[in-house]
Amino acid sequence: MRFRAVLWYRIGMVEVSVSFRVDFSPKCAVGPGKIALLENIGATGSLSEAARRLKMSYRRAWLLLEDLNTSFQQPVAEMSVGGRGGGGASLTAFGMDLVSAYRSLETHIRKRAQTAFPPAALPAAADVYSRKAVPKRRINRPTASASRPRTKR
Repeated sequence: MRFRAVLWYRIGMVEVSVSFRVDFSPKCAVGPGKIALLENIGATGSLSEAARRLKMSYRRAWLLLEDLNTSFQQPVAEMSVGGRGGGGASLTAFGMDLVSAYRSLETHIRKRAQTAFPPAALPAAADVYSRKAVPKRRINRPTASASRPRTKR
């Protein structure tokens, strides 16, 4: 298992933000998007409502959930077919454990990020537009007419 992390830390008034993905294998990964989808399914009991809350298409949400259900030895969610009472989705015990473990690791990484960097490691400026823009370099390339003359056809 390996994970990638994007860390922001708190020194003074700078907010801490942690974003990471855990790779269980080359084809099995869990990150903030899939965890948010699972949390919303658990809260709403509906895949379509979870997708709406996350501003993603139903197809994208369905594909993410299908990927999660087939990536592990156990499914993370169960779907019920629609009908008169409507369909729905619910997290399995394994799905709830997966969300809980991810959030626990996120909390641990956030706490560690607060002390991992030296105090001088502050963001450069609060307003990114206040910094002087770096000019683009021009690359002088020979034009087609300079390399060989054009002929009429």
